[in-house]
Amino acid sequence: MSVRLRLKRLGRTHRSFFRLAAMDSRSPRDGRVLEELGYYDPANKNKDQQLKLNEERIKYWLGVGADPSETVAKLLKKQGIAVR
Repeated sequence: MSVRLRLKRLGRTHRSFFRLAAMDSRSPRDGRVLEELGYYDPANKNKDQQLKLNEERIKYWLGVGADPSETVAKLLKKQGIAVR
């Protein structure tokens, strides 16, 4: 099983909210999750509250070979979490 770190879309029309999740790469975007790792709310005006991550668990998943999506890799880099 190949694990990917990717965003799961929630919210309503024109008001997106995303959860960062570790998922099987074959599952659909909003499908079954192995573990929730944080959230990303791009519409929040307070920059400090836009992104909340569980860095310890993200580093664990990256350590066991999980592959982040392009968007997740950019978010992690912005937070200072090293992605291979």
